[in-house]
Amino acid sequence: MQQSSSQKEYDFIKGETLLINKPYSWTSFNVVSSIRYLLKHHYNIKKIKVGHAGTLDPLATGLLIICTGKNTKKIKEYQDLEKEYTGTFTIGVTTPSYDTETEIDKTYPTDHITPDLLHKTAESFLGSQLQYPPKFSAIKIKGKRAYEYARNNEEVKIKAKTINISEFKITSTDLPKINFKIVCSKGTYIRAIARDFGKALNSGTYMSSLVRTRIGKYNLKDAFDLEKMKKILKSKNNT
Repeated sequence: MQQSSSQKEYDFIKGETLLINKPYSWTSFNVVSSIRYLLKHHYNIKKIKVGHAGTLDPLATGLLIICTGKNTKKIKEYQDLEKEYTGTFTIGVTTPSYDTETEIDKTYPTDHITPDLLHKTAESFLGSQLQYPPKFSAIKIKGKRAYEYARNNEEVKIKAKTINISEFKITSTDLPKINFKIVCSKGTYIRAIARDFGKALNSGTYMSSLVRTRIGKYNLKDAFDLEKMKKILKSKNNT
């Protein structure tokens, strides 16, 4: 959705691709449900397909591609595109979920960590590798989501997946906080990178913030806040 709101004419049945800046604490499915509700109740569309092209964790913000109508056939195409993220890792502590969903459970030494060590360790993550997804994730195992087992303190085996990290830069450092930029393949968990990064530093790390800034050629700067998108769609329906 690259045109301005005043230029754009929508055909949601034929198919639209909407770029949305997902709000903090919302699930990706919450955004899909909100858009679907809006289309049904403000455009008098009784039945319409709406889907997203790549889940963002509730505690992350940033670019979410929403497809409607026949454009939902393009979802896999969008999912296969590389992703770009910026965010913050907190060094010297860990949480069971590798982010702020759960409380800090362990602390680790950080006296040995230098800017040079941080940059060299980040460089060591470049390329193709196996990654074990977090146990607090939406991966399905025996009909249940992995996080359902985790929240019940049930042990479950999660298989490693091949991912590729093409860029991992430490953009600024103010220990225990470090800011980063990562470009990676589909299916990469930044929370899992936080976990593995901490281990590689002989310390611990969790992800304290995350923003998805790009999916392929689609950029967050071109996305609409959800509330603004709602207002645009409602106003178009009234013209």
